[in-house]
Amino acid sequence: MSPAASERITGFEPIAAPDARILILGSLPSKLSVQKQEYYGNPRNAFWRVMGELVGAEPDLPYAARTNILRQRGVAVWDVLRSAPRNGSLDAAIDLKGAKANNFRTFYKEHPDLRLVCFNGRKAAELYERLVVRRGIGTIEDIDMKTMPSTSPAHASMTIAEKVRHWSVICAPATRNGGPDVP
Repeated sequence: MSPAASERITGFEPIAAPDARILILGSLPSKLSVQKQEYYGNPRNAFWRVMGELVGAEPDLPYAARTNILRQRGVAVWDVLRSAPRNGSLDAAIDLKGAKANNFRTFYKEHPDLRLVCFNGRKAAELYERLVVRRGIGTIEDIDMKTMPSTSPAHASMTIAEKVRHWSVICAPATRNGGPDVP
């Protein structure tokens, strides 16, 4: 589909306290998330169930309460893309020719305690590599980067319990030498 036939999706401002230690990066909000103006607004997306298990940001809590819990726990949430043409909600439908990355250079300067970036799925990691790292627009040294299992309903081959187990790296104490202390 051509970019003219695709809708330009614009992402949200990050959820982040100045002392955030962990940054979770998705690709771009789904149509339902945009309509609700909430990260991971699709109730079929497992993100809030996983965050509920790990940090207490339960999906039944009001959105503002969930985001406050993340901030208090040192977890920031953002997307790799600031905007991109996309028809529908699937990452595969993102038109990379018109994709614009978020300003990671400024974000990293404003959040010097970051020690871990978790990509919510392979597509987010690929977009970061292609549109941020290769263009040199916001890399940071001494930070661990991990690609996590996607919480998207399009990636339902893994149980919630398995996703929670993988995502539990966000609960490990962050160190200044590049990542969490994982036992």
